[in-house]
Amino acid sequence: MTIRPLTTQRRLLLRTMQEAGGHIDAKELYRRASEKDESISLATVYRNLRLFEEEGIIEERKLNQGCCCYELKSSGEHQHLVCRGCGKIMEFKSLLVDKLVKEVERKNKFSVSKVEVCIEGYCLKCKEHKS
Repeated sequence: MTIRPLTTQRRLLLRTMQEAGGHIDAKELYRRASEKDESISLATVYRNLRLFEEEGIIEERKLNQGCCCYELKSSGEHQHLVCRGCGKIMEFKSLLVDKLVKEVERKNKFSVSKVEVCIEGYCLKCKEHKS
């Protein structure tokens, strides 16, 4: 794998993702990046997201009713809570998920490389607003 040069626009996209502090979709990344550099195009955003994923810098997640969002690759496994009201995505860790993976590996003589758990519901704010 050849690592491509970190151009000005690539640096901007990575910085914008860091500033987002979590999960961001391509259109929102484009909106925020284009506020800082009007010459950036949506095609450039998509092309670089694909490149960043190939190079292991980011991970694509299909959350919130199948919509794609991206996050910088984190050091630890985590799962996601998605609010069906406001779309907010929260991360959580669970010892039960870890236990399940170990059990699946042991019982099935299988090596798990990736686990994605996405739990949908309503955050406290949206739950209170619905009531």
